[in-house]
Amino acid sequence: MTDPPAERRPVRLLVCDDHAVVRAGLLALLDSEPGIEVVGQAGTGEEALALAARLAPDVVLMDLQLGEGIDGVETTRRLTTAPAAASVTASGSPHVLVLTTYDTDADITRAIEAGATGYLLKAERPEELFAAIHAAARGRTTLSPPVAGRVMANMRTPPPALTGRERDILGQLARGLGNRDIARALFISEATVKTHLGRIYDKLGVDTRAGAVAAAKERRVLP
Repeated sequence: MTDPPAERRPVRLLVCDDHAVVRAGLLALLDSEPGIEVVGQAGTGEEALALAARLAPDVVLMDLQLGEGIDGVETTRRLTTAPAAASVTASGSPHVLVLTTYDTDADITRAIEAGATGYLLKAERPEELFAAIHAAARGRTTLSPPVAGRVMANMRTPPPALTGRERDILGQLARGLGNRDIARALFISEATVKTHLGRIYDKLGVDTRAGAVAAAKERRVLP
C-alpha cells in the first residue's frame, strides 16, 4: 500500500498596490482560497522590493501605477533581474503577476519586457485570479483575453514607425516642454504640435504625455 501524496504547500503571495482599500479587498478575497498564503502587502515599489527580499514570496501580485516612487514596471524589472533576486526564493526570483486596470499596448509591452509572468485585468472573476496566481507560481503565463488579443494583434501587425518630426516632438516632451514651447523650439504652430501628439499617442498605444515618453524609451526611440 502506497502512502498518500503529500499536500502541495500554498503559494506564498506578496500583494503590491498603492490603494489600501484595494489591498484590503484583495486580502479578504484571497483569504478564501486555501491554496494561497498572503505573506505580505506593500503600498510602494520600494516596499515591495524590501519585503520580497525578506519574505521570499513565490508570486508578487503587482499593480502598475503605484503613486510616488518607482512604478510597477520598474519594480517588476528589479524583482526579476536584480543580481540579488536569485536569493529571494529557492527556485530563483519571484514570479510577477500584473493585476491592473490599464490595458494599453504600451503598458502591456513594458510589463512583459520587464519580466512579468502574467498580465491580468482587475475586471476578471475571482476564480480567474486564483488560477492565474497558481499558474504564475509554476512559471506559466496567464493573460486576460483583451490583453492576449492585443498581444496577438501586435505580433501580426507591428505598430507603425514614428516619423522624424514625431521623434523631434518626443524629444521635446522628454525635456518636459509644453505645447507652446515645443512649437517655438521646432518653429511650428501649436495646432501642428497637437496633431503630431495625437498621432504619436495612437502609434505608441498611450493617452498621456508621460506614457508617450515612457513607451518611446522602452522602444529605444528615445535614449
